[in-house]
Amino acid sequence: MPSTATVLVYSDDSNTREQVRLATGRRPASDVPEVRFVECATPQAVLKELDRGGIDVCVLDGEAVPEGGMGVCRQIKDEIFRCPPVLLLMGRPQDAWLATWSRAEAAVTLPIDPAEFADALAALLRSQLSVDA
Repeated sequence: MPSTATVLVYSDDSNTREQVRLATGRRPASDVPEVRFVECATPQAVLKELDRGGIDVCVLDGEAVPEGGMGVCRQIKDEIFRCPPVLLLMGRPQDAWLATWSRAEAAVTLPIDPAEFADALAALLRSQLSVDA
């Protein structure tokens, strides 16, 4: 198991990015590596970081402005070779169909429930690390 996993967090709201960091802690579960965060406030920064490589999981804010995480998710799934799995933050449970449309691997609702978020992130990290092994 690698010593760290890199999680990209996209939101125009620094409070949402902080919620993600706090809900994750040093690691979301004992059987996954410690997490290092790469924070992005714009879709352009997301694309730049993904082009650079080394991202294990993306957390995208579906409520981000001016471009929401659902649209960004669909774009990166189309444009990024071997795109990392995406955990989408949704404003409402009724938006689950949009998460499916965007091709996100997982989704949780805002405000972030730390236990639900950590479980979802850990599951994506496990799946990604088993693919890389």
